[in-house]
Amino acid sequence: MNPSFPEISKIPFEGPSSRNPLAFKHYDSAKVIEDRTMAEHLRFSVAYWHTFRNILSDPFGAGTAIRPWDDGSNSVENACHRARVAFEFIEKLGAPFYAFHDRDVAPEGASLAESNRNLDAVVKVLKEEQQRTGIKLLWATACLFTHPRFAHGAATSPNADVFVYAAAQVKKAIEVAHELGAEGYVFWGGREGYSSLWNTDMKREVDHLAKFLHMAVDYKKQIGFQGDFYIEPKPREPTKHQYDFDAATCLNFLREYGLLEHFKLNLETNHATLAGHAMHHECEVAAAAGALGSVDANTGDELIGWDTDQFPTSLYLATQVMLTILKMGGFTKGGLNFDAKVRRESFEPVDLFYAHIGGMDVFARGLKIAAAIRADGRLAELVKNRYASWDVGIGAAIEAGQEDFTSLEKHALSQPDPVQHTSGRQELFENIVNELI
Repeated sequence: MNPSFPEISKIPFEGPSSRNPLAFKHYDSAKVIEDRTMAEHLRFSVAYWHTFRNILSDPFGAGTAIRPWDDGSNSVENACHRARVAFEFIEKLGAPFYAFHDRDVAPEGASLAESNRNLDAVVKVLKEEQQRTGIKLLWATACLFTHPRFAHGAATSPNADVFVYAAAQVKKAIEVAHELGAEGYVFWGGREGYSSLWNTDMKREVDHLAKFLHMAVDYKKQIGFQGDFYIEPKPREPTKHQYDFDAATCLNFLREYGLLEHFKLNLETNHATLAGHAMHHECEVAAAAGALGSVDANTGDELIGWDTDQFPTSLYLATQVMLTILKMGGFTKGGLNFDAKVRRESFEPVDLFYAHIGGMDVFARGLKIAAAIRADGRLAELVKNRYASWDVGIGAAIEAGQEDFTSLEKHALSQPDPVQHTSGRQELFENIVNELI
């Protein structure tokens, strides 16, 4: 096959002094930080849907993307050709992983059987390209939100036949993930929610969602799929309220229905923003529960009220995410998946390289800064000192489960009333971070 990016060779690492826009300034895949290489820490993944299927339309305008390799048809032949182009791009970029929805890589047919045959044909090409390049599948998922049949949801649809169809589609997608050696499988409830409670039996819908996920867990065990299962939180858009609102909501749902041991979370920055949270908050909530599995690395524009899925450029964001990931011991099977698209105005093929290079460099810098913060030790020491009263005396006894309200009342009456605690020193914390950035 003739190259689709003939003027672009494999992206090199040239260091911070380089002015070459097609070179990494900070992402040195072999550089060791905290006993792992950058490649092992960051586990970058290219999102198939945004990079190879997004035509760059928005609610107010048609697509602008120039993609010479794509003939615009919905044929299996075009899908197979597109897959080979995708691996050329990922290989030249130097990313070790990719991710996809089933309907991204293969066209939907007139029936489920035809859709499955189409998917099998493209999976054959994906498998060949994985073997040729060594690029792996970070995770796969099923698209249960685009087709009109899913207008009222998939696992939470009021129509049992839609639930059945969705189960069959997910079964096939898990089989494909297993065949391709995926590190994980994501459940994103794009329309698992409601627009009005007047016409919704919320309890019944959430019960059905839990049944659906238990069936998936059972099937995973049945076929021996070794990848992790992820839930991806998102608060709204397109529905008024989605049942996977944020990390805390997802964790509560998983605990309530006995699913927490089987699932981790795949967190996305833009979704955190829509939920009214910082990504740092979502990461800490998930990590505290031992459930931070993977990250969709993007960002949103806080002045725009929809999911803009922009490439990450903030050093603060990247540092915060990597600091949490380092504290939890690093990724196991997850990674940093660029669930991001170039802007509608950035329509030339080379812009795909510029965007990914920038995202990879900002997270490489975030990794270096997070490691420097940990090595410096001042932030950790300040936090430790802030909670020092819990390490001795009555605080330690409470944490050890040795106290109750009666004993605490007795202690309180025997002591002077507590005065204002030591300053939180937020500004000092922020100053230290800025110093190390």
